[in-house]
Amino acid sequence: MFQAQSILIVEDEPFIGFELAEVVHRRGGHAIGPIPTVAEALALLDNTAIDAAILDVQLLDRDITPVVLQLIVMRTPIIIHTGTGLPEALRSTGIALPVVTKPTAPEKIVDLLSAEMKKRPLG
Repeated sequence: MFQAQSILIVEDEPFIGFELAEVVHRRGGHAIGPIPTVAEALALLDNTAIDAAILDVQLLDRDITPVVLQLIVMRTPIIIHTGTGLPEALRSTGIALPVVTKPTAPEKIVDLLSAEMKKRPLG
């Protein structure tokens, strides 16, 4: 499914993050993470190429807004996986973001990410 593509997982709940990473690996991808903070995710984006991302909203240091905005600029397919909904800063942009509420099976999240990636092929 992922053809060795790099999938960023930003999630501060280890069990959820590792489950997502395991499904990504089983589907042929390379999971990067889980990354538990916005600061770490932003630092990683500065020097690591990624093909897509699964993002929790509320992390250890703040909400995911700066990471989402950077990924949008990079035209990176994303899935937002949240128990709290989008932060106001993201809602107010008017940008349509794919959001999946917790709890959702990791397989379904990965399938949805794959569909998002097909909408925006690499290259």
